Amino acid sequence: MAQHNKVRKAVFPVAGLGTRFLPATKAVPKEMLTVVDKPIIQYVVDEAIEAGIEHLVFVTGRNKHVIEDYFDIHFELEQTLRERAKKAEITLLAQQLPKAGTVSFTRQQEPLGLGHAVWCAREIVGDEPFALLLPDMIMKGDKGCMKGMIDLYAQSGGNIIAVEECAPDQAHKYGIVGVGEAIGDGFRITGMVEKPAKGTAPSNFFINGRYILQPEIFKILETQERGAGNEIQLTDGMLKLLKEQDFAGYHFRGATYDCGAKDGFILANVAFALERADIRPSVEGGFRELLAGLK
Repeated sequence: MAQHNKVRKAVFPVAGLGTRFLPATKAVPKEMLTVVDKPIIQYVVDEAIEAGIEHLVFVTGRNKHVIEDYFDIHFELEQTLRERAKKAEITLLAQQLPKAGTVSFTRQQEPLGLGHAVWCAREIVGDEPFALLLPDMIMKGDKGCMKGMIDLYAQSGGNIIAVEECAPDQAHKYGIVGVGEAIGDGFRITGMVEKPAKGTAPSNFFINGRYILQPEIFKILETQERGAGNEIQLTDGMLKLLKEQDFAGYHFRGATYDCGAKDGFILANVAFALERADIRPSVEGGFRELLAGLK
């Protein structure tokens, strides 16, 4: 097996305004909205830690201090729980608390796009490969998406993009990759196109919000011209890097819930609630009744 620099750090771009969830996101960051009883961001962080990530890098914006507080000790709360002998709750809080020195925060002062948010993490990431996890996307499968990507990276090196299959007639809605030779649980990527015109997509494999990127992407993003939406687009930067380095697609086989959209957020709550032994008996019947009552 080829030897490659270990992926130790993960970047989480959490500076978005969450306008699709107004008015709730006036006061609560969209990443802190809960799926059952955990914030969305906790599911994404758990996926990274399961894959062996050692350092979490959050690119935040104004009014996102709640995320920093969440990944810190809450002395008054924990003291109260101890006084009330709430051992289960104390254990739960301890499990979600990262080790001291393993979390960093940096600011994206202007909403200039995903590519710009990634560039803002350059000084913390340094000259090493890193994972990038979009915080809106929650994955559910037999194997964690990022864990599978790390395994593929150990075989292929280079850059890894997680992809899923969609119906061919839906490919125009997504960022699509071109498919080359097979490698492990994926394939070489031959190209990328954002929302191709109907009938022109190179495949039906779409990018689902998980990446492993080499540090050379930072130099590209530093001078990247603004693209769609007058923002610095990560896809544009990756297309330039593709000319110099290999990219592989990891074929994720599972369910992905886009919690940045209302329908995906609601479906995630239903799906994860039905997986919980302590909740399913009390909610399954209610879900069935609601569906039966639809007209």
